[in-house]
Amino acid sequence: MNKLKILINGLIKENPVLVLVLGTCPTLATSTSVKNAVGMGLAATFVLVGSNIVISLLKKIIPDKVRIPCYIVVIATFVTIVSMLLQAFVEPIYNALGIFLPLIVVNCIILGRAEMFASKNSVFDSMLDGVGMGLGFTLALFLMSSLREIIGSGTWLGIQLYSGIQPMSILTLAPGGFFVFGCLVALVNYITNGKSRKKQKKGCAGCPSAAVCANAEKGECNA
Repeated sequence: MNKLKILINGLIKENPVLVLVLGTCPTLATSTSVKNAVGMGLAATFVLVGSNIVISLLKKIIPDKVRIPCYIVVIATFVTIVSMLLQAFVEPIYNALGIFLPLIVVNCIILGRAEMFASKNSVFDSMLDGVGMGLGFTLALFLMSSLREIIGSGTWLGIQLYSGIQPMSILTLAPGGFFVFGCLVALVNYITNGKSRKKQKKGCAGCPSAAVCANAEKGECNA
């Protein structure tokens, strides 16, 4: 597989948030400000790259029956590392992210890439996949948080951008988050002419969450 294609795959074509629609909970919760969103994106990227590398190295050692628990242990290790680093060096972001930082452990993006890519490919390719998917996740968070902070609060990275105009504060709330998210998904679908979604297979074989889905294990798909 082309190395550049693996790297850029997660930016638009298979963006984990705007195309695969994974990780929407932390996306909506942490995208009220650019600073918090970028912090979450970079933390998830660190975990993605680290866990992909380790899982690719251990793919022939990990027994198939316990692969998911093993993946979770590896991911949890990197989440603990990034949590300790943020708490030590960037405590305001650590406090702002709150419970969503440890919840990276069960983020479908990371577990899905471990199962669908890292466990089947080389270490270098898995590292590239982690970087690409992490940057795609960070890009989606950056775009959402920029729109929500500028229009909803009148600021960007805490800098006051305009005065005399009442910000649309609803964009900083959950309904506004869903609205911006839907608009960005529609925009990406328009830019790619729907090709990203059309190429995804139906059923469990094409589902990025198949690794953690009980129905996939039973051969029952509700898609």
